[in-house]
Amino acid sequence: MTKEESKVTRSLVGIAGIVAAATLISKVMGLVRQSAMGAAFSTGAVAEAYNFAYVIPGFLLILLGGVNGPFYSAIVSVLSKRKKEEAAPLVETMTTLVGGVLLIVSILLIFFAPTLLDLTTPGLNQRADGAVIRQIAVQQLQIMAPMALFSGLIGIGFGTLNVANQFWLPSISPLLSSITVVIALGVLWVQLGSNIFAANNAMYCGAVLAAGTLAGALLQWIVQVIAQSRIGMGSFRLRFNFNDPGVREIMNIMLPATFSSGMLYINWQVNSIFASYIEGAAPALNYANLLVQTPLGVISNIVLVPLLPIFSQLTEPDNWGQLKQRIRQGLILSAFTMLPLGAFMSALSQPVVQMVYKRGAFDQKASDLVASLLVAYGVGMFVYLARDVLVRVFYALGDGDTPFRVSLFNIFLNILLDWIFIKSFGAPGLVLATVGVNLSSTLMLVFILNKRLNGLPMLEWSVPIMGLTAASIAGGISSFAALQVVQGFLGEAKNLLTLLLQFSVAAFVGLVVFGAIASVMKLPEVNSFVIKMRQKFLKK
Repeated sequence: MTKEESKVTRSLVGIAGIVAAATLISKVMGLVRQSAMGAAFSTGAVAEAYNFAYVIPGFLLILLGGVNGPFYSAIVSVLSKRKKEEAAPLVETMTTLVGGVLLIVSILLIFFAPTLLDLTTPGLNQRADGAVIRQIAVQQLQIMAPMALFSGLIGIGFGTLNVANQFWLPSISPLLSSITVVIALGVLWVQLGSNIFAANNAMYCGAVLAAGTLAGALLQWIVQVIAQSRIGMGSFRLRFNFNDPGVREIMNIMLPATFSSGMLYINWQVNSIFASYIEGAAPALNYANLLVQTPLGVISNIVLVPLLPIFSQLTEPDNWGQLKQRIRQGLILSAFTMLPLGAFMSALSQPVVQMVYKRGAFDQKASDLVASLLVAYGVGMFVYLARDVLVRVFYALGDGDTPFRVSLFNIFLNILLDWIFIKSFGAPGLVLATVGVNLSSTLMLVFILNKRLNGLPMLEWSVPIMGLTAASIAGGISSFAALQVVQGFLGEAKNLLTLLLQFSVAAFVGLVVFGAIASVMKLPEVNSFVIKMRQKFLKK
């Protein structure tokens, strides 16, 4: 390794460490939030209505405001090539343009909330409790509609702060959203006590929950604006210089990337439509998804956030050799982290769900449903992250059209797979359909990128990935077997301490088995990353 490469690696690890720590804190608080919601509402009417109402504003928050979203990617790709003094006017112009468009979107969401919910939850018309759930959901969507505006502004802020090497605040700011929801739930507990479960309080509880969610998005944006202003990277100032070449460059990446990522919303909405026919499926999907997104969010930020600027600097044909090495690095690290994590999630789904959620109104029936969904999620965790790595390569190359076309094709595949799998597997079939879509997208992007970069060493890359897959399966089987043995000795877990002990022993056994097999493979990307991360944290 040359001195320059060593410097890049140290920088990569340093950024990854900051992002990982901040994201972990935010994700843990997200679990606390979701656990509190589960204890209060389980999979009942308020929780189900909230999940239907949250589909649009929540997706916009992830799509537009996410640290790996198209707004973030476009801002980073363009600003990383410009001087700081050019950045502030460009950021303020983009904020004005995006804010104006999304303000209109927010207003439309308020007025057309009833119609949108009628279109997106057809299954409620066939359920006895459907009318009540719809009424709660309409009110919640109207309250949360301004999140559309804040989502775009948050996404611009994420990218701007990261270009200025400010990684801590953007990664930890989602914590604010979780805190406001927990505060809202606390207010309900203080006011209503055990009456929080009463049907006559459902509308009020739903409104407070939605208001807490909106307050979190608002607070997250305000904190970012203050930080941007302090470092001279743009403040809350209207600027209408829409003819700036930088604006066109950002829009050339942002628009197709947004449409491409927006295809995921259609897949998400398709799943929501099918879920509306199954009682409790919508909140159960959300509970399981958060269990997956907690470690996935940390790991994806470790892999994607540092790599995107590097991808953007290696787009010239003379640098494609280094670009391919970085792509391999992203894919191998994704496999090394996500494959065993998925295996452990599947093998230990019951104790995981029970530790996090089983309290208050969240009973064994709800636990069984969420655990079955967690098993399905575990199967596809690697392709979820691998797809995002490859999409970022296309964004760095200034190509948002290809991911868009791939996503468009997979909308139809998702509808087909939902229809097939839901008949055989019920609610878990919706997750398996998503796994199939992500796998299809990953394979298509690899083959297109192979042509674009004059060939990728796909066989060379597939060997370590297959080896890590085998190691993960062995680790997952070992974890499940160890769990059965421990449960045989300790009996049924009746408290959190026993559950934690059973989970810890089983996870440790599986981790040892996976680690032993993976270490034999001697993958340079993994060895270098593990050593650097260990050095980083041991210094502290």
